[in-house]
Amino acid sequence: MKKYTFLPILLSVGCLAFLGGEWGLFIYPSYFPEPAYNFENNPLKAEKVALGRVLFYDPILSRDHSTSCASCHSPYNAFAHTDHDLSHGIDDQIGTRNAPPLFNLAWQKSFMWDGAINHLDMQALAPISHPKEMGASIEEVVTKLQANTTYPNLFAKAFGDSIVTGQHLLQALSQFQLTLVSANAKYDEVKAGLAAFSAQEENGYALYQRNCSSCHTEPLFSSYEMANNGLPLDTTLNDFGRGAITKQARDSMEFKIPSLRNLSYTYPYMHDGRFRKLRHVVQHYTEGIQDSEFAATDLKKPIHLTSNEKADLIAFLLTLNDKAFVFDPKHQFPRESFSIEK
Repeated sequence: MKKYTFLPILLSVGCLAFLGGEWGLFIYPSYFPEPAYNFENNPLKAEKVALGRVLFYDPILSRDHSTSCASCHSPYNAFAHTDHDLSHGIDDQIGTRNAPPLFNLAWQKSFMWDGAINHLDMQALAPISHPKEMGASIEEVVTKLQANTTYPNLFAKAFGDSIVTGQHLLQALSQFQLTLVSANAKYDEVKAGLAAFSAQEENGYALYQRNCSSCHTEPLFSSYEMANNGLPLDTTLNDFGRGAITKQARDSMEFKIPSLRNLSYTYPYMHDGRFRKLRHVVQHYTEGIQDSEFAATDLKKPIHLTSNEKADLIAFLLTLNDKAFVFDPKHQFPRESFSIEK
């Protein structure tokens, strides 16, 4: 199987394309569940996706034109950020959480590590307005885009109206992010009957199914729910996750369950980037779970793995790397469009 022929491969094994938009913009394998995103309210359109892609890479969204969405979400890291444990923003400020990867967002019902945002169309408001990230306001950004010599034309092509609005800005960003579908790893080749796991990978797959699958559910490799995974509190950051929002003790230290796809590209791991190696993550789950009455139920029972089993598990996890997605030029900086006035 050729790694970079994403569309033909999916077509050959049976795939679905959401009909609430143009064919080819949003394609996923038949074994994926139905998306959670309601495309009827924001039908995919090539011009909207193109606008969202330009906006994603343009630092005009930040107060001082220094920080773009891509500053913390690099395509070469599956739209995560590996240079820093914690996100960096305007004025070289450091945030409080690791920048999560962006892919398979159409299947997610909540966003941010603490689930504070419940719709993809609203998610971009958080980093745009955060004082340590982009430090702007939606009104300020709309004014800058409207005064720009290029953007009114791009909005007209996308939405039929050259008047820039906050709603259209957010919808365009959503459209681009919805096209970030990662479904072309070796695991997907195996599901399609085009490849086979090695003996070590097969052993690791069995270990994953026995120990990890309840939270990191196939084929997205996450339930995208909130959970307390037994991490001790970082007393410097004092980040209590979902509990800081709900003010409920049972939600303390609950964070959104990340996907296991593309782990080779999305380090460091956990909400605060405390682990830089996969072996450190595995070690946490086998030896480092902090006893808590609110820890995930499946973590109440110890996970015992030999050193060989740990290696087998990691071997399987590496089959979830999607090189075709990470290096897909359709997702990268839009050089053909970036003669935009700053």
